[in-house]
Amino acid sequence: MPEENTENTTIEAPRNPLDIKLGNLPSTPGIYQFKDKNGKIIYVGKAKNLRNRVRSYFMAKPVGPRLTKMISLIRDVEIINTDSEVESLILEMNMIKQLKPRYNVNLKDDKSFPYIVITNEPYPRVFPTRKRRNDGSKYFGPYTDVGNMKFSLKMLRELFMIRTCSLNITQEAIEKKKFKVCLEYHIHKCEGPCEGLVSQAKYNEMTGEIEKVLHGKTASLIKELEAKMRDAAMNEKFEEAALIRNRIESLTVYTEKQKIVSEDFLDKDIINFVKEEDDACAMILNIRDGKVIGKRHYYIDTVEDKEPGEILENVIFRYYSENSFIPDEIHLPEDADTGENSIEAFSGWFIKTFGKKVDFKIPKRGEKVQLLAMVKANARYMLDELKLQRLKREFIPNSVTSLKRDLRLTKLPRRIECYDISNIQGTDTVASMVVFMDGRPKKSDYRKFKIQSALNEVGRPDDFASMREVIFRRFRKLAEKKMITSPPTPLLEGEGSKNPEMLDEEEVKKLTSSPILEDEINNQEMIGYKKLQNTLPPLSSQENETGGDAYTPDPSFDTMPDLIVIDGGKGQLSSAVKVLGDIGLSDLNIIGLAKRLEEVFLPGASEAQSIPKTSSGIKLLQRVRDEAHRFAITFHRSLRDKRTLRSELEDIKGIGKTTAQKLLKEFGSVDNIKIMVKNDYDEFSKRAGKKAAERIKEWVES
Repeated sequence: MPEENTENTTIEAPRNPLDIKLGNLPSTPGIYQFKDKNGKIIYVGKAKNLRNRVRSYFMAKPVGPRLTKMISLIRDVEIINTDSEVESLILEMNMIKQLKPRYNVNLKDDKSFPYIVITNEPYPRVFPTRKRRNDGSKYFGPYTDVGNMKFSLKMLRELFMIRTCSLNITQEAIEKKKFKVCLEYHIHKCEGPCEGLVSQAKYNEMTGEIEKVLHGKTASLIKELEAKMRDAAMNEKFEEAALIRNRIESLTVYTEKQKIVSEDFLDKDIINFVKEEDDACAMILNIRDGKVIGKRHYYIDTVEDKEPGEILENVIFRYYSENSFIPDEIHLPEDADTGENSIEAFSGWFIKTFGKKVDFKIPKRGEKVQLLAMVKANARYMLDELKLQRLKREFIPNSVTSLKRDLRLTKLPRRIECYDISNIQGTDTVASMVVFMDGRPKKSDYRKFKIQSALNEVGRPDDFASMREVIFRRFRKLAEKKMITSPPTPLLEGEGSKNPEMLDEEEVKKLTSSPILEDEINNQEMIGYKKLQNTLPPLSSQENETGGDAYTPDPSFDTMPDLIVIDGGKGQLSSAVKVLGDIGLSDLNIIGLAKRLEEVFLPGASEAQSIPKTSSGIKLLQRVRDEAHRFAITFHRSLRDKRTLRSELEDIKGIGKTTAQKLLKEFGSVDNIKIMVKNDYDEFSKRAGKKAAERIKEWVES
């Protein structure tokens, strides 16, 4: 027998697919995409050398917690090769704009700023807008100072006879004489293009002059107008020369109001930014012919681990993608040309996209450095303004903190929900739910209910039953969610030793649909939980009207309140507490507020709480209660009015809603109809119609 090979052999562990990809990356320009375990793209970047750039993420120590977290989530990488760094830049920015990956720089405006648009029409219009459309029109702005935008627009309309109408003026419409001149023509504010009183060439020459003004090229425009004025005077067109002279004077006054910051009269943009923790603000200052004509800022987040070059790269791409005018120079701070973010790539992008060479400069001294410092100071001011706005949003009013202290709550009652029942002699019983967030009404979360269980055994209004119903309908979905996400411990026996939080979706479905859960529900004290669930309406009256137990997600009903206020005394409070306990939500903060003496009752307490009447907390409760009462009364009145109108006329056989409305409009009220039927039936029959009159007469006499 041959001898067995007894030498020890080592078996190499299989390589991770990601490691294999990292080892086979090319040394060419391109973009790379990092993906998580679900295949979702979490970061997009570009590189001159894909191999070196991508491998650096895994070989060097991360510089911040966000980058560390991103690297821990990477499960795959995909690359796209490009022929040049310029192509990789364009592809990267387009993908970021489209995909918005989680770990890329995110630029956002704090509001929608207005533009001035010159429309793409045979006879263009000039007007302000906040929406940009890809319709060939030319947009100027955005204007962060709306007052400055309005001043510019007013000045343009005074200087140039631009139409303000929205007519679709075409050559065909002019030839067919479809339109007539309006008052604007007669007061010399428009040259009448609707009737062809001005040629399209001359009109578009005027819009070209408007473009120059909006681009800040007023100095060159004034020179052109001066030449036109001299030609008109030489040709003895003195009226035309006078109009041009007045235009020159107005433009001169306009340009004198602009601040001169540079004496080289070049068109340039100054870009700088301020970064603080995970937030940043970038500012662009526009200088045309040496004068400041405008500025723009962007707020940026997810920048904690980002290089200055990457931040500026995103700002430049976003800003100039949205603007039609490209300056001669762009000035950037010292740290702009860092890492993989090269200014050379952007120079190529401008040439390829706009057909214009732009000089990027990083000033070292002189007035240019001072301008960069001024722009940075403005960016700092805007970032501080953002932080101040956040503080205002997070501000907790004193009344909310006082209420927490007065009621000895475990957490701030930021979301307060108050419930009130409204009825008159047991009819049209309704309930209201009002919501206060941080001491202020949140009307989008208000809800109203039509009560089904309004009467007791002897047919009288039962406010306690009504309160039980509305609380059950409000909180039952939250109770069901709580059972699914945190099922009782016995349910897990036989299902292994998994923690409920570790169960996946399929296991939860299997668990919650099992007979064990049905038995558990039936064994709990739930005031006929399953019975109520099958007989009551889905939730509030705002929900879909398909009937049954169909449920559509409701942001107000899916939110747990910090404090529940019941408008009523101990009886209503006890009813609400009983329902919450039966459905497994006994840990909620709930109080009752009696109307008579403004007494506050807590569950289980026989006496009212002693809260100072001057406390801002009790005043907040009163405002909440009064708002709930107002909302319930308003809903009740609307239902009562509808019911009264229907019972009087629409319930008559043969009288529909439209006929009833016509009759009420004709005679004023149902009482007037009854009187006229009894006293002057013939006249009533003429006005109401023979068939309707006969049916109403039978109804009145019955």
